[in-house]
Amino acid sequence: MALTKRDQEIWMEIKEWEAEMKASEPTDFETYYDRWIENMFTLLPESTQQEFFSKMDNWLFHLHSMIHESQFQLDARNRILTNARVFDENISTLKDLKELSIDQLAYIAEQQVARHRMYSLVQGGISAVNGGLALAADLPAQMVINLRSIQLIGISYGFEMNTPYEIMLSLKVFHAGTMPERMQKYFWETLMEDLDHPPSYFYEGEDELSNVFWFDQPIKQMMKVMAIYFFRKKVFKGIPILSMAIGSGANYRLTKKVTDFADKFYKYRYLSEKVNP
Repeated sequence: MALTKRDQEIWMEIKEWEAEMKASEPTDFETYYDRWIENMFTLLPESTQQEFFSKMDNWLFHLHSMIHESQFQLDARNRILTNARVFDENISTLKDLKELSIDQLAYIAEQQVARHRMYSLVQGGISAVNGGLALAADLPAQMVINLRSIQLIGISYGFEMNTPYEIMLSLKVFHAGTMPERMQKYFWETLMEDLDHPPSYFYEGEDELSNVFWFDQPIKQMMKVMAIYFFRKKVFKGIPILSMAIGSGANYRLTKKVTDFADKFYKYRYLSEKVNP
């Protein structure tokens, strides 16, 4: 099926974003920081590293499945179909969504994006205000919010999220989206290689997700927690405003980065499959 004029405009926007991403180079500080993380992790035996990353990947896979099978997610899936019927009353399955225009699908996806960015903003503020267990649960909560948002973005563009292939692909999108922007180009290329092969029920590509550089996010989380505790005594009417702003702002920025990356990926995939069904 040929791309419409609007499809071509969106395609070019993604290609321009891709070119800018590939052209970006890390600063001297970022290069030093990346080497520091890599050197710190190499102090561990290789077998320990492999075991840790394997357990992390398994945990992410099971977390993804739990989110997808939850009633909360099923309700969101049904809402997406209901919203799509505003544009075409004959839509009954996710496959039917691909009959809508790219702007209509983007509108549906944007509703999910906006909702999850708000979840992230509120969750970060609550964690910062309450501290203790709420702050300890902040990183797992962020992973749930961002994994869920990626699933719903994919669903909004007409892709099921319940096969091993789709689960692995969405986890790769999650992993890439949480990476520092200077590294996202490498993971984007890996995703493009996956799309070069026809989708199947089982995933047949490289199935390792976690690596040393993913620890950039936990390190940022530790720095955020330290900043939150440092400013907890700066209160206004009993509310630690600065701590709340730090928690909310950091979580919002992470979800914005993840959802921006996921939206571009699933837009690209939708358009590429439209050209080569």
